[in-house]
Amino acid sequence: PPLVIKPVRQGSSVGLQFVERVEEWANALAEALRHDSQVLMEEKIIGREGTVGILDDQPLPIVEVRPKSGVYDYRTKYSVGAAEYVCPAVFDAATTKRVQSAAVGAFRAIGGRDYGRVDVMVRPNGDPVVLEVNSLPGMTETSLMPKAAAAAGIGYAELCQRMVALALKRRKT
Repeated sequence: PPLVIKPVRQGSSVGLQFVERVEEWANALAEALRHDSQVLMEEKIIGREGTVGILDDQPLPIVEVRPKSGVYDYRTKYSVGAAEYVCPAVFDAATTKRVQSAAVGAFRAIGGRDYGRVDVMVRPNGDPVVLEVNSLPGMTETSLMPKAAAAAGIGYAELCQRMVALALKRRKT
């Protein structure tokens, strides 16, 4: 510890568990296993949580996620007012570039195309750690991808149109 346990095939942080002490391990593992027969265990990264939308192989502004209490789990994600979102995130230019480059690199590494969203933690020294790539991010008007697009001057309808246009363009080639 500290570490994170999460179900392999769940999204939206369903079953996400944080283990701060060895004594918490068994209960956290049992809870994660209630949601999937396979779990992932990883180091708990200490830092600022953010996400980078990718649109047509270009990074959008970073959205920083700030839970008002506790961690950014399923309940916090879907409870109105439980988290604050800052977009664009307030990082210096060099850190912003490193975070966006790491996100684009991870997106390309999995063969991502058209659009996606990459979740990251930014360590206190500014080093980004990629948590996961979301190949099909949430697209409600309150989801993080539309927030990032809006910060780049792309409205929700235009974002949807561009996503469809990218898919159609790829289909023709």
